[in-house]
Amino acid sequence: MELKADGTAAATADRARGALLGLAVGDALGAPAENMRPSEIRRRWGRIEGFVSDDPAGTDDTEYAIFSGLLLARHGSALTVSHVERAWHHWIADLDEGPFRGAGFSERGTLENLRRGLAAPISAQHRHAWSDGLAMRAAPFGVFAAGRPAEAARLVAVDGRVSHEGEGIYGGQAVAAGVAAAMVGAGLASVIAAALSVVPMDSWTARSLRRAVSAAQRPYPDRLAAERAVRSAVVIGGYPWTDLAPEAVGLAFGALTAARGDFREAVLTAVNMGRDADTTAAVAGALAGALHGASAIPRDWSAAIGPVRGSCLPSMRGYHVLDIAELLTPDDVEEPPYAPPPSPHGTCGAARGGGPSGSRAAGAAPPGVSPSHEAAGRAGRGVR
Repeated sequence: MELKADGTAAATADRARGALLGLAVGDALGAPAENMRPSEIRRRWGRIEGFVSDDPAGTDDTEYAIFSGLLLARHGSALTVSHVERAWHHWIADLDEGPFRGAGFSERGTLENLRRGLAAPISAQHRHAWSDGLAMRAAPFGVFAAGRPAEAARLVAVDGRVSHEGEGIYGGQAVAAGVAAAMVGAGLASVIAAALSVVPMDSWTARSLRRAVSAAQRPYPDRLAAERAVRSAVVIGGYPWTDLAPEAVGLAFGALTAARGDFREAVLTAVNMGRDADTTAAVAGALAGALHGASAIPRDWSAAIGPVRGSCLPSMRGYHVLDIAELLTPDDVEEPPYAPPPSPHGTCGAARGGGPSGSRAAGAAPPGVSPSHEAAGRAGRGVR
């Protein structure tokens, strides 16, 4: 399945910025509601309609997406499992851990296996190989393989073999393929079809995605009823873990469908359904951002996203999701029509604020990434 682009290189670049900025915005909006039930969210905040913290910050979702994006920018379609495994060692596993906050169970299990000397795919054989840890970092693959859902799915599976198996891989493939379709202006139905086209139709992921979309397409008297219906279609009540890939991916596509692709409503629907809210909102944000571009994201939300501080992955400190968007899109685009200003705060993940170099802070250059990127952020096109 390959889709034709519907616009210029500038439009593609805007969608790339929308996808990755949308991921970071969704992550930061959903972080406070992570692991909460909708009733708990309503008791605490009412319906969440924006940031509920004075210092909104993302999580490992954004930092791992940057991690995978840098790796993909370095190797492109030639990416191998060996490249990914070496990067996990070099950037994460072989470093002094320090304040390694916010990592999910799948990342922890992978790191334990790698540190014990196990190699891929054995490194992915842990208790949480079905988690949404690959889905949360899948959007860069759709950006890179714009219009080529099958290629996006192939590449994200290469990345995922170090950390995930089975449904964990399928969740990442569905997200990557959906973003790849959205990147070329495909309609909402085509985005959903692309996601389903790359996973087994009898898989848990495909069933959850179909159920969520079907529920979201029905008429409801209000948003709360729609959210309840989508959530009921896929959530396994009473199960203690909220990071199931089939569930998170289903909720994200259900939120996107209920919102009819609108960025703001898609992300807020995902957030207010709770469960793994940072990841479901990040995925919904990536899909809606790729559909409509960065200009569809509310300006005040975009302004909250600065370079990551490395609180989850210290080696990612200083990179901005917009740096990754630029690295993964064509080189014939001059100045972006939209770029959010920096702001002065930040903690873990997609934190608000500029680092030492302003909106594109300096960061530790990963292996194979040009030193110019370390020094000057956007100058890092040389990794291609």
